[in-house]
Amino acid sequence: MFGSLPKQPDGEGSVQVQLDPDMRIDTAKVFAIYGKGGIGKSTTSSNLSVAFSKLGKRVLQIGCDPKHDSTFTLTKCLVPTVIDILESVDFHAEELRPSDYVYEGYNGVMCVEAGGPPAGTGCGGYVVGQTVKLLKQHHLLEDTDVVVFDVLGDVVCGGFATPLQHAERALIVTANDFDSIFAMNRIASAILAKSKHYGVRLGGVIANRSRNTDEIDRFVDAVGLKRLAHLPDLDIIRRSRLKKSTVFEMDPEPGSGLEGAQQQYLDLAQRLWDGVEPLEAHPMRDRDIFDFLGFD
Repeated sequence: MFGSLPKQPDGEGSVQVQLDPDMRIDTAKVFAIYGKGGIGKSTTSSNLSVAFSKLGKRVLQIGCDPKHDSTFTLTKCLVPTVIDILESVDFHAEELRPSDYVYEGYNGVMCVEAGGPPAGTGCGGYVVGQTVKLLKQHHLLEDTDVVVFDVLGDVVCGGFATPLQHAERALIVTANDFDSIFAMNRIASAILAKSKHYGVRLGGVIANRSRNTDEIDRFVDAVGLKRLAHLPDLDIIRRSRLKKSTVFEMDPEPGSGLEGAQQQYLDLAQRLWDGVEPLEAHPMRDRDIFDFLGFD
């Protein structure tokens, strides 16, 4: 008979990164944005950050992708990453100043790109941990009301789940299609796993790039999630990325849907600031969701 394995703390016996208790972000509301790769997490994160700033909040957005393109619509460029800056000083963090890795973007949103290890090497969790450590050491979080983590891709490995150790609420960006909803289900499972050890809780779902939300709504009703916002598949949002701009910088056009999109982000920011109730979701098994999403 096989014996039972001893219970291990989160991060032991795996490649996950345990959170240093001294590195908690306890002076701001923290949100982590997840979703299938290419679903529009960076677009959502940047516009949401601006919406928070329009509400008068001091906002910090942290991009957690080696591509370091989370904040380019805010800064109009690809800013150097924390890992690149640390490497330039041979990882002597005491030599760095905030201006070396923090950049001011549109409407005062402060922007940081954590970056990541070279492809196939290292752990993204280490990079996120070093970024938060620097921000704490330079007392930047003390002057921040909202932190938005924009996190890589749809498979939440131990490393890129690290922002969940800091977040109060995790949000999932999805579209009204099979692959996006399938990914959302797995991400919800990862968030629930982290919630057993940390304060993060599922906050809800943001429908993006979708004319309709019928399949999203059918799924969230079945598993106990909640849709918080709906951003249609608007050409003006696509063009805002090409112009390196947020939707709040685009000129109004008749019939473009711009004003509606801006209001969706503002309403979402207000709703999140006021506080959304934690969701006790029950994600499906892969085979069950495969049958559930068998669009007839």
